[in-house]
Amino acid sequence: MSIDYYDKQGKPLERGEYFDLLAKIDRDYKRVAVTEAGDVRISTVWLGLDHGYDGEVLIFETMQFGGQGDQDCERYSTLEEAEEGHAAWVKRIREGE
Repeated sequence: MSIDYYDKQGKPLERGEYFDLLAKIDRDYKRVAVTEAGDVRISTVWLGLDHGYDGEVLIFETMQFGGQGDQDCERYSTLEEAEEGHAAWVKRIREGE
């Protein structure tokens, strides 16, 4: 199994390039969005390391902290999907309140 790395725009990176990027960037690069909804925090971030195991490249993740779905997560391939997924996640949480 190969380990693949990507920048925030989905461009493939060599392992060394990925770790160089991690050393140089700040939290704002990694963070896509964070939203507080009552006692729940929804966080969407760039992972850079491919978490797709079925052929689909997944380099972004939304995770819920708190509430009934604490630690539930969803992963995405592109920044646009991550932003849309974050908004949908927040909407679901707020509608469930």
